Amino acid sequence: MLAPGLHTLWPTPIGVHRLPGADELNPLLVRVFGALRAQQEGGERRPFFASGDDLLQRIRLPEWQGFVRFLVEALRDTVTQANRGAWPADHAAQGLPLQVAIAGMWFQVSNRGAFHDVHTHGNCSWSAVYCVQVDPEASRVQHPTYGAANGVTRFYGPPFAQLGGAHVDLGNAYLQPPHVDVAPVPGQLVLFPSWLAHQALPYDGELDRMIVSFNASVHAAQGGDRLHGYAAT
Repeated sequence: MLAPGLHTLWPTPIGVHRLPGADELNPLLVRVFGALRAQQEGGERRPFFASGDDLLQRIRLPEWQGFVRFLVEALRDTVTQANRGAWPADHAAQGLPLQVAIAGMWFQVSNRGAFHDVHTHGNCSWSAVYCVQVDPEASRVQHPTYGAANGVTRFYGPPFAQLGGAHVDLGNAYLQPPHVDVAPVPGQLVLFPSWLAHQALPYDGELDRMIVSFNASVHAAQGGDRLHGYAAT
């Protein structure tokens, strides 16, 4: 039973993190991903490229292992904060040990107007976009056609599909804006619920827009998600 008062139900948590030392790591990732792209794509370079989702198995560099540790720790932090009001009080107070399972990790490269249309990610609870490379902000937003939206990741709020032609007034102003654009910043990691609709808007620049993405599920380290009176099977 809900107590009297205002209740903000079903929030949409998004975590934004910055990788320390990204200026040193990102050029290495550009070279590694370029080599992997050449192996998979051959001699023909297209405006859009997506690697296989097996980067965890293919890359063995020490710097890469440190990068993956950063991703996992950032996800643990975001998940803990997002679920602070949902986990039982004893778990929230003690800090629930978490097991993070990355189901797949890949990189994407786009340029010359290439984009990734609206989509969600299935069979996982969290997804991510890490920006490796893009044009500097000052030149990226000066594109004559795309402007400030050049290469951004656009997230659509949960009510977006129901807002087409909807009445908008002061009473439902809390639904605005129906989408949020997150600018690509090298070294920036954005974590979001996998059910959240999103897209990569068209990009055109001197440098390729290069990102790493992954899907993950998060469980109690003890092996059972006994948080709401049921056990995972």
